[in-house]
Amino acid sequence: MTDASLNTEYDVVVIGAGPVGENVADRARAAGLSTAVVETELVGGECSYWACMPSKALLRPVVARADARRVPGLSDAVQGPLGSAAVLAHRDDQAAHWKDDGQVAWLEGTGADLYRGQGRLTGEKAVSVTAPDGTEHRLTARQAVAVCTGSRAVVPALPGVDGARPWTSREATSAKKVPGRLVIVGGGVVGAEMATVWQALGSRVTMLIRGKGLLPKMEPFAGELVARALTEAGADIRTGVSATSVRRTAPDGPVVVELEDGERVEADEILFATGRAPRTEDLGLETVGLTPGSWLTVDDSCRVDGTTWLYAVGDVNHRALLTHQGKYQARIAGAAIAARAAGVPLLETDRWGAHTATADHAAVPQVVFTDPEAASVGLTLAEAERAGHRARAVDHDLAAVAGSGLYADGYRGRARMIVDLDREILLGVTFVGPGIGELLHSATVAVAGEVPIARLWHAVPSYPTISEIWLRLLETYRDE
Repeated sequence: MTDASLNTEYDVVVIGAGPVGENVADRARAAGLSTAVVETELVGGECSYWACMPSKALLRPVVARADARRVPGLSDAVQGPLGSAAVLAHRDDQAAHWKDDGQVAWLEGTGADLYRGQGRLTGEKAVSVTAPDGTEHRLTARQAVAVCTGSRAVVPALPGVDGARPWTSREATSAKKVPGRLVIVGGGVVGAEMATVWQALGSRVTMLIRGKGLLPKMEPFAGELVARALTEAGADIRTGVSATSVRRTAPDGPVVVELEDGERVEADEILFATGRAPRTEDLGLETVGLTPGSWLTVDDSCRVDGTTWLYAVGDVNHRALLTHQGKYQARIAGAAIAARAAGVPLLETDRWGAHTATADHAAVPQVVFTDPEAASVGLTLAEAERAGHRARAVDHDLAAVAGSGLYADGYRGRARMIVDLDREILLGVTFVGPGIGELLHSATVAVAGEVPIARLWHAVPSYPTISEIWLRLLETYRDE
């Protein structure tokens, strides 16, 4: 905790010390700007303790076992159950046992001052911090305040839901034991990944999905392949259904979910993976003419519309709710804050300039760590067509390249690239299959770099790797 006085002035005040806030602070300090960071929970934020790190720690043993079971000579050795205690212990290690000492040391190493407590705007460039002991610090920003408070899981207001003690993503990634039966409401990334984890650890998983299938924001075949694998593993996936009520009649008793057709589904726990809301309800937004609880609309430098000093970075601006994308925005916003503080003209008209978060629109990458993995960057075919592009989808069976057959027996996967027919560049790429997560960055470079199709022919994939799919996609485009 800083020893600064109760009234302190900084160049930059950052509210929220997750990965996004940490990166804004780091960029501001690197530019020589004095910086305060305010955090009400753990330094390191949602990603470190309840999202990216613990979820992927849970998923890694699941996917590794699945891969091993597809390798001749190894499959017989890994047919037994996963050691759930060891998996959960590994998760605890990766989440630093929900202690932020290491993250605090890193943040303080940048030269930023850390304030523990609830931060609220009290007017233009003014932030109050109510510490756990009731002390109030009043901070003033000479240049900028950056709101980096992230988002929270939304639980629908169904009858009985409050007494049912439902899981959100936080409980799903930090649970101390494996539930015998788990109902998951929602078929997005959190729902698909947590179904993969808990099914593999021994839960009987039932997924209730209001829409047509899993992973609705990706190409349709991504959700279809992931759903097929989950079903084969024993999960019960129901689409086109909605829960109408939830109840738990005894503290340690089962939870009962009633569906709109009157059917009841019983489980030991229920996870709602039904969307996110901004953590802006208690930030004092009303003191600067903004609406508490709202998403904050920003320009491409992440400056809040209608202001000259307030920035909203990461989930709170609703541009791309992904840790890596928030950190990217933080780098852009930090550079923009520093440039404006120095009076340097910004590259506002340069689409890929140093102060413009263009990738939020054109090249957002994401990996879903299910089995099979699903990874995408840029636009889907439907998105490209809605945006008015003259586009073509080019598909290829991932199992048809030599590297896939070497990776696993019975390999199943698919690749698609979306070609802008007028500019002959890629608008988007999707891969689905075992081991394709590390393949995505090559696609991200191609999309963000707007690499011409003619130049991609000169990017020779090594043989025999799964990345040979790039050559097959180009050949398919040429021959169609």
